Amino acid sequence: MLTPVEFRDAHVRILDQRRLPQEEVWLKIGSVEELSRAIETLSVRGAPAIGIAAAYGCALAARQAGAVGPARALAAVRAAAERLARTRPTAVNLFWALERMRKRAEQIAAAGGDLAMDLLREAEQIHAEDRAACEEIGRRGAELLPQEGGVLTHCNAGALATGGFGTALGVIRAAVAAGKRIHVYADETRPLLQGARLTAWELLQDGIPVTLICDNMAAHLMRLGRIQACVVGADRIARNGDTANKIGTYGVAVLARHHNIPILVAAPWSTVDMALPDGSRIPIEERDGQEVRSFQGSMCAPPAVPVVNPAFDVTPASLIQAIVTERGVARAPDLAGDLQRLSAKNLDNPGGIS
Repeated sequence: MLTPVEFRDAHVRILDQRRLPQEEVWLKIGSVEELSRAIETLSVRGAPAIGIAAAYGCALAARQAGAVGPARALAAVRAAAERLARTRPTAVNLFWALERMRKRAEQIAAAGGDLAMDLLREAEQIHAEDRAACEEIGRRGAELLPQEGGVLTHCNAGALATGGFGTALGVIRAAVAAGKRIHVYADETRPLLQGARLTAWELLQDGIPVTLICDNMAAHLMRLGRIQACVVGADRIARNGDTANKIGTYGVAVLARHHNIPILVAAPWSTVDMALPDGSRIPIEERDGQEVRSFQGSMCAPPAVPVVNPAFDVTPASLIQAIVTERGVARAPDLAGDLQRLSAKNLDNPGGIS
């Protein structure tokens, strides 16, 4: 299964998603600063994948500082975590992974362990857990899709955005594997066209039927009855079920509600931020306006025109039918209550809300 990030030969290797689908280029990253810039410039993107990359970044810092002694190596890991935390503000998986790596580093240092080796194992464990979570999300979410019909996606929440398999696309992959006849409508997702460049590419690689549409075509296709469900990922989910995802998701959800089409959010539990009461507290990243004025170096708007370029928006819980996680499925009308019960779930008992 495709994975966009890995640790190999003392480097973090990243599949450069800016270059897809024209070419597959792997970046060999040898420093925390290089990795931070790769996250900021979207060479690696998607909330789970960013968290995995950051975990490998902490392991890289420990490896490079190993010869200077345990105290200085631990300081290097802390500094790496601080730098990586400044890359992108919205996806909570980043901060979850960095906090896990920081705590593990302190435990290893206190026990006199091998910081470089043990932190790499922790990062690899985070990676493996995410892949397994995506597969479980796929299994649970596939049960909620119709036996046949059109499914709309927004942005890319596939293997490229995770440790492998994907969240929203994992649901679709699992549904197709179970024999459901799904046809995906991938909207292009302006301004950076993650749906057109990445989701369409992934689904074609898998042989899953997919049709690319412009963002402004979704309402028309819904009215014509071509779409029976919407499945999206998430970058942060608040305690009440409000969900931040790629800009334009809120509009898709409003359209889906008007046309009585269910919208499902698929995300690992690390995306759920139980410390935030609602979506109004989710920080929304504002990106460079040049991403809207131009695309891949070609200008498509007057250079001096002002631009508003939020990378994400927040979909209210009231518009979401279900949030699918590896712990279970939270369902309307009580997303908040279900999320609370899933939060308290005994992970040694894999049953739960579904």
